[in-house]
Amino acid sequence: MIVGTLKVRLLLREARSLKDKRQVVKSIKDKLHNNFNVSVAEIEGQDNRQLAVLAMAMVSNETHHLKTALGQIVQALRVHPVAELLDHELEV
Repeated sequence: MIVGTLKVRLLLREARSLKDKRQVVKSIKDKLHNNFNVSVAEIEGQDNRQLAVLAMAMVSNETHHLKTALGQIVQALRVHPVAELLDHELEV
């Protein structure tokens, strides 16, 4: 069993309140879970209305599959219309 994790920091420039942020973060989490079958949680910055730090975890029997899937998640977040990807940490 091989475990892959991905931590991303997102900037939400248009979030004017924590409620706006929660809506965007929930949407991102739901889309990532549905499209990539990955577990997603907000792990830091819950009180900052413009910063979201998400962690994702995925289990597989192949390293290549994990790196490919987590890489696709990074690419999807790079082109997200509302959230700006600041940085990411990928570990397998």
